[in-house]
Amino acid sequence: MLAPSSPADAVIAHLKTLRVEKNIAGMARFGIETAAALGISNPDLKRVARLIKRDHDRALTLWKSGIREARLLAALTAEPQKLTLETARQWAGDFNSWELVDSVADLFVNARLEAPLIPQFAADQREFVRRMAFSMIAVSAVHLKKEPDETILAWLPLVEAHAGDDRNFVKKAVNWALRQTGKRNARCHGPALSMAHALAARQDRSARWIGKDAVRELTGSAVLRKLGLQPPGA
Repeated sequence: MLAPSSPADAVIAHLKTLRVEKNIAGMARFGIETAAALGISNPDLKRVARLIKRDHDRALTLWKSGIREARLLAALTAEPQKLTLETARQWAGDFNSWELVDSVADLFVNARLEAPLIPQFAADQREFVRRMAFSMIAVSAVHLKKEPDETILAWLPLVEAHAGDDRNFVKKAVNWALRQTGKRNARCHGPALSMAHALAARQDRSARWIGKDAVRELTGSAVLRKLGLQPPGA
C-alpha cells in the first residue's frame, strides 16, 4: 500500500500495475503523447496523489522518469514553495502534450512563478512552452483572486501579440487566456471583450477565430449574468 513515505520507485512500480492498455489509444486521439503513457485516468492518479501526499524530492524523481502518469503525479505532489525557476524551466523543456502543460500550470501559479515565466515562455518558439504562458494566464485569472486586476490585464498585450500563432495548442491556450481574463470580473470583462472584438476583425485566421470565439462567450447571457452586466441592447 502506498503511503506518504513511499519512495519514487515504489510509486512508479504501483503505477505500472494500474496500466490500462485500451485507454492509451483513446488518449492519442485527444492529442496526448502516449509513447511513455500507462493509460491511467486522471481520477485514478488523483487517488494515488491523495495517498502519497506532497514530497518535493520525490516529485522531482517522478518527473525524471519521463512516464506520463509519473509526471502528472509530480505536478500534483510537488511542494509549490520549494519549486525554483530553474526547475520550472527544466520541466518546460520536457513538455510534450497540452495535458501535461495544463496540469503543471496550476503548480507554477501556486508557486507564484507566473510573473517571470509568462513573458519568457510567451516569447519561446516551442509550441508547448508558449502554450504554458497562456495556460498560466488563464489559471492566474481564475485562481489569483487577491492579485490586482491590473496584473492580469497587463498580460492582454501578449494575447494580442501571439494571437496569430496558428499552431493548434497555442491558439487554443491564447483563446482560453482571453476568455478567462474576461470572466474574472466586471472590471476585466470590458478590456478583454474589446481585445476579442479587435482580434475578430483581423485578417489572419487564428486571431479571427480566437476573437470570435471569445466574443461569443463573453457576450453570452451566462457570463453577463454572473458578472452582473447587462446584455447588449438591454
